[in-house]
Amino acid sequence: MWRGPKVFSLFFEKASSHGMGSEPSDIPLAQNEPAGHRRLAWPRWATKRSCTTFVIGPKPMDRGFLKAGHLPTLFAAFLYFDISFMVWVLLGPLGISIAQDLHLNAAQKGFMVATPVLAGAILRVVLGAFVDRYGARRVGIAAQIVVIAGLVTTWFIAPHSYEFMFALALVLGLAGASFAVALPLASSWYPPHYQGTALGIAGAGNSGTALAALFAPGLSVLYGWLNVIGLAAIPLMIVLVIFIVLAKDSPRRPAARPLSAWLPLLKKADCWWFMFFYSVTFGGFVGLASSLTIYFNDQYGLAPTWAGTCTALVVFAGSFVRPVGGAIADRVGGVKALIVFYIGAAIVFAIVGAGLPSMWLALPVFILGMLALGMGNGAVFQLVPQHFAHSIGIMTGLVGMSGGVGGFYLASSLGASRQLTGSYGPGFLLFSLLAVLALLGLLYCQRRWRSASEEAISGADMGKVAGAA
Repeated sequence: MWRGPKVFSLFFEKASSHGMGSEPSDIPLAQNEPAGHRRLAWPRWATKRSCTTFVIGPKPMDRGFLKAGHLPTLFAAFLYFDISFMVWVLLGPLGISIAQDLHLNAAQKGFMVATPVLAGAILRVVLGAFVDRYGARRVGIAAQIVVIAGLVTTWFIAPHSYEFMFALALVLGLAGASFAVALPLASSWYPPHYQGTALGIAGAGNSGTALAALFAPGLSVLYGWLNVIGLAAIPLMIVLVIFIVLAKDSPRRPAARPLSAWLPLLKKADCWWFMFFYSVTFGGFVGLASSLTIYFNDQYGLAPTWAGTCTALVVFAGSFVRPVGGAIADRVGGVKALIVFYIGAAIVFAIVGAGLPSMWLALPVFILGMLALGMGNGAVFQLVPQHFAHSIGIMTGLVGMSGGVGGFYLASSLGASRQLTGSYGPGFLLFSLLAVLALLGLLYCQRRWRSASEEAISGADMGKVAGAA
């Protein structure tokens, strides 16, 4: 929303396209900008890799965000996302109690806590398709009702079998698919220049994973894990009522796109690279959120309550630095930022894999690793719109799904490593290797993107020379 006196100011934003010539050129205005504005773009001749866009017009007021969209819907989307993510990873913090009750080995524990993560990844695509067709509000209400019914049914039946845990994991996976509801619901209300802020607020709901780690282990000690499953339905019901009252679908909601629109993207190498990059950053984040309570209990002998508290500290660290990672990527470039984050993650988890003798040494190392992964999540999504500006919705679904797949791999591989070797070390070392592979893939993509950009700029310059002749 643009307001204020007729005084012109100059501010900057990155352009998402390349191939500018040596002269400034006009580019289209953003959807919400007045016709009086003019956008000009110049190349950065020193690097020939990107260009800077100068937007000439009245300076936007900081308070414009408060009036630009629909704050009740934004708040409802955040709450929906937060509580749903809390439920999504619930089996991880409850894993110690469940494993004792059902006599599970390490591999079974790892696979049990990993299954909701995989289910959430797959169901994100399904819910995303329904959101496109029926609207985020209706789909969100229906999904929440199914999750509540599943939790209450589990509590009422009181199952005591490992096999039934997979039915429960499917229900929890549906809660994890809330990503496909909350973010489009918030995004559809806001113009392009407020998308980052709106999605950052709604996306902060991933802190719900820390709430599960903080409260579930202690409650399971007091009341039993089955009763915690039933108690989890209470905050879901409260949030559902708030969501019904506050959330509204935007009248500017994008038109539905068929699933066939996804196929052309899957033919592009960059699509698969971004999916891999996010499977390491977000996969590491959610995989650790699901597994660390069991790991701290098993590796260092912490009581379930203390193991959950330490997990919550680690997860909180990764939850709230995602916007920081995006801001750093805006400042220094997404590739440079991700290079640093991948190097940090590779070093940290190699150290963890080599073995740390004390919990008090392990805790700060895990926090550093989670900071690298959390900021990496923001950096990946800073790069995606630059390369898929016209398919950002579909790419968000694909990249988000791959993050869940990465989380499933990490959580299940840690359990398998413990079962086969007697140590979690090989699982962490393999994840460190994945971070190195992501780093090498990023460097390869950087060189390829740089070459394509230079060729585009060179071709544009030659075209201008030919035109002048």
